[in-house]
Amino acid sequence: MQRETVAGYSLLYHVQGSDPALAPVLFMAHLDVVPVEPGTEGDWVRPPFSGDIAPCGDIEGDCVWGRGTLDVKSSMVGLMEAAEPMFARGWQPQRTVYFFFGHDEELGGGAGARAGASLLEDRGVRLAWVLDEGLVVTDGMVEGLDQPVAMIGTAEKGYLSLELVATDEGGHSSMPPLHTAVGRVARAVARLEADQFPGALDGAAGQMFAALAPQLPLGQRAALANLWLTEPLVVRSLEDNPLTAAFVRTTTAATMLEGSVKENVLPQRAVAVVNFRVHPRDSVDSVTVRVRRVIDDDDVEVQPVPGGMLSEPSPVSSTGAAGYRLLERSIKAVWPQVLVAPGIVVGATDSRHFAGVADNVYRFIPFWMRPGDRSRVHGTNERVTVDNLADFVRFYSAVLGGVGEPAGG
Repeated sequence: MQRETVAGYSLLYHVQGSDPALAPVLFMAHLDVVPVEPGTEGDWVRPPFSGDIAPCGDIEGDCVWGRGTLDVKSSMVGLMEAAEPMFARGWQPQRTVYFFFGHDEELGGGAGARAGASLLEDRGVRLAWVLDEGLVVTDGMVEGLDQPVAMIGTAEKGYLSLELVATDEGGHSSMPPLHTAVGRVARAVARLEADQFPGALDGAAGQMFAALAPQLPLGQRAALANLWLTEPLVVRSLEDNPLTAAFVRTTTAATMLEGSVKENVLPQRAVAVVNFRVHPRDSVDSVTVRVRRVIDDDDVEVQPVPGGMLSEPSPVSSTGAAGYRLLERSIKAVWPQVLVAPGIVVGATDSRHFAGVADNVYRFIPFWMRPGDRSRVHGTNERVTVDNLADFVRFYSAVLGGVGEPAGG
């Protein structure tokens, strides 16, 4: 493969296909990781940057321990381990294949992935599809479903953080006004939390539940088969669980609050930050308009966080395209017992920067997530089982083997 360094640290590899008429495909992962919270190193079973292979403890077998084992160096290692023996056998795909490994995904990919996408665009490259990190294989996480489910992300939520700012004269806390700047901002946050964005079963979320419905118990199956009548009840049930609520609506999360510098000083300026993960039915502008309407207070200014990350939700990629079908076959080749369904990715990935140069973008990593594993991503005791790490190689071998043929795109 030819190797290039992009934006100083990101890596772009590609192997030229034998048929230039076939649109290329792109596989992605990222090299950077989030830090470990200071003072929590001692809470790890194994040192957080050791890469130790040691017993998992709560399940049989060994795990590879350390930051990045899930997010998302296993994908990078799996891709390379899958590709190397194929090249050793003289493999040349009919379709051009790219690998891109970004260096700043955890900061939004503004330097690495954005530069990589611009480079391909400048060269006139149009990708048939992209595969990046995203959804996983879930076991025991879908209520009423006994079978494990592999969800391929066909869409990604947008990202928006808004500042709610109130200003006042300040002064001594012994003579306060009826509402301080902090009070006005707090009231604005309370109104947003009390008036959540409406949910619906459309787009990728609707496709996901439609795919899973035949395997659900009769009551759930009947409800999903008659959404013309039951959708409000189904959506209300999904909204009761934070995990499923994120699939069906734009989410609202108040994350930061700042006021006075001292407990007996009235604040001259108070700021709250509210983070929104924008559902594909909404947009950055429509979310901002709704926030101002719900707050209904001219004394609270609403503005994007200066210099903060901001992205629109992605288009919904096709489940009928050859790329999706290849991913589905490859998952089944590794885990025949697993159901496959489309889904919506609630976080942000580097792949959103490539949406403008690709017909479809899919988001999936072959990680088998069990109850309790969710807190390990960006948390303490991040790990992957040795057996699952081998599954990464098997999955990417199946995809690379299939993508080399014309039907692979």
